[in-house]
Amino acid sequence: MIIESFETWICSRDQGVFDEAREGAAPMPWSYGVGKITTSDGVEGLATFWASRSGAVTDAYLKDVIAPVILGRNISDREKIWHDFWNIDRHGAFFPVFLPGPIDVALWDAAAKTAELPLHRFIGSYRTKLPVYASSLWLETVEEYVEEALKYQAKGFKAYKIHPCGPSEMDMEIHAAVRAAVGDEMILMSDPVAEYSLSEAIKVARQLEQLNFRWFEEPFRDYELDKYAKLTAATDIEIVGTETTRGGPWGIAQAIKSDAVNTVRADVSWKAGITGTLKSCHLAEAHGMNCELHTTTMGPMDMANVHVSCAVRNCDYFELFVPEETFQAPMKQSYYEFIDDNGDIHAPERPGLGIDIDWDLVDANCVSHNSFKRSK
Repeated sequence: MIIESFETWICSRDQGVFDEAREGAAPMPWSYGVGKITTSDGVEGLATFWASRSGAVTDAYLKDVIAPVILGRNISDREKIWHDFWNIDRHGAFFPVFLPGPIDVALWDAAAKTAELPLHRFIGSYRTKLPVYASSLWLETVEEYVEEALKYQAKGFKAYKIHPCGPSEMDMEIHAAVRAAVGDEMILMSDPVAEYSLSEAIKVARQLEQLNFRWFEEPFRDYELDKYAKLTAATDIEIVGTETTRGGPWGIAQAIKSDAVNTVRADVSWKAGITGTLKSCHLAEAHGMNCELHTTTMGPMDMANVHVSCAVRNCDYFELFVPEETFQAPMKQSYYEFIDDNGDIHAPERPGLGIDIDWDLVDANCVSHNSFKRSK
């Protein structure tokens, strides 16, 4: 079970998903990387890496920092490898939040395949499915949000999360219009990814309480813990944060200690892999809190999120970024192969992640391919 080789592909995807305000002056193509480890037993472990804004950054980290750490290691040494990456991060690597989590996913994928178990069963299952919420992009008009919410309600989804486009007055119009359109049956959340002032956030939170929204997410930058704590103390709605917090579970711990949020966020891409996400979920559970998993915007890693969610008790939903066709690449399957008519997503039951990479798509869009082998 020694890692004999590590192969990577950086794939260009020119399709953008953000509006001009969020893309900024630097272009943001929605590119991705694919990584494959192969063990001495011939087992493959797969993962995908965030590569938006600059695939070259991801490519360089995979070549110069990730590969030397994992080659020649045993896939059962996941905990030690995980801590090795944190040590390297502190001493000059300064990983982006999206590295090195996915390589941890590849290690877990290979280990579960070796055991011939679906990943959630290899971790230890709590359940096999959970509800999906459709999660919008930033749309331009109130009507677009209403139309999208109704579309996914008609598909059987029980929940919809609005990423309102701002400013806060516009956001409140969107909230009211969507609630009026879908009625009381659909669970709603709001995630402005905003820079609200504290007074704005309190005003919006109180509106969401009146509209019976489930939660209010990221009205400030995740590091503004004092503002979060004041908002949480001033309102009754569930306040959700820590999606982009640095430091994996240690960063989340600071938000919990500060009484900054009611629910925390993690995912296998931005919170140091399956190992880091499980630590985050268990940390939250010990404090009587949920850890709701954030979309990775990549099909294979989203399915890793499903496996983790099915191995813990304190995650209520799976986040599906929509339009979903944009984000399922490079997974060969459609999300709907796993989503039933009741709006629940089921964990794959094949060994490991239980999904396939669309290698034809990867080869067609590959702009950089590297292969690294263990030194004998």
